[in-house]
Amino acid sequence: MANLYRDTGIVLRVQKLGEADRIITFLTQRHGKLRAVAKGVRKTSSKFGARLEPFCHVDAQFHPGRTLDIITQVQTLDAFGVGIVNDYQRYTAACAIVETADRLTAEEGEPAVRLYLLVAGALRALAAGDRDPSLLLDAYLMRAMAFAGWAPAINECAKCGDPGPHRAFSVQAGGSCCANCRPPGSASPSQDTLALLSALLHGQWHLVDEIPHLARRDASGLVAAHLQWHLERQLRSLPLVERKAQPADG
Repeated sequence: MANLYRDTGIVLRVQKLGEADRIITFLTQRHGKLRAVAKGVRKTSSKFGARLEPFCHVDAQFHPGRTLDIITQVQTLDAFGVGIVNDYQRYTAACAIVETADRLTAEEGEPAVRLYLLVAGALRALAAGDRDPSLLLDAYLMRAMAFAGWAPAINECAKCGDPGPHRAFSVQAGGSCCANCRPPGSASPSQDTLALLSALLHGQWHLVDEIPHLARRDASGLVAAHLQWHLERQLRSLPLVERKAQPADG
């Protein structure tokens, strides 16, 4: 039993295996993305089936297997799903968060501590319900792209580096572009939209709250387009996210 090891992780997705088992995909603190088998977890008598649902944050023990490791113990650290699954907007945002994390960690076993902490923080904020889920999702996506080296240029030209703000935005070019570098077909986001993108990227929530709500839909569209351009495929969960503007308190 000396080969047993432990790690903390967030359940990204689950897949059926046979009649009673599941393959659980985690994003873990020390081992990055990890797939492991939970034996008998679909039986009603399973001791830890409910602890291995998407969005759960757990401390798990594993036994190395020939193809996939085996989960032998699970302890819940945070049951984020309790505050998420009964709210459609939070649930769809959480699905987009974990799907993005899954896509960004193509290699299993490669440590991704920053992304792990980012996913945990985003799910914790969603479960708390204190902020608009679509804003939390966009903030997460901006930071996840920065983690992957894909952060869009916002305050300078993506091509020549000329300080902005600039009136053009091109996903293909890498973000904001000056008048000289602007590619044909570039979008023309408002200054409020660019300010919102910058505030979300840097976690400046006091600034986010001051920006008019009309900027949110445009910002979400640019974030989604930029992410999917770099992933080279569409996220299945992103079109399902409910983007409703919520009026500011007071």
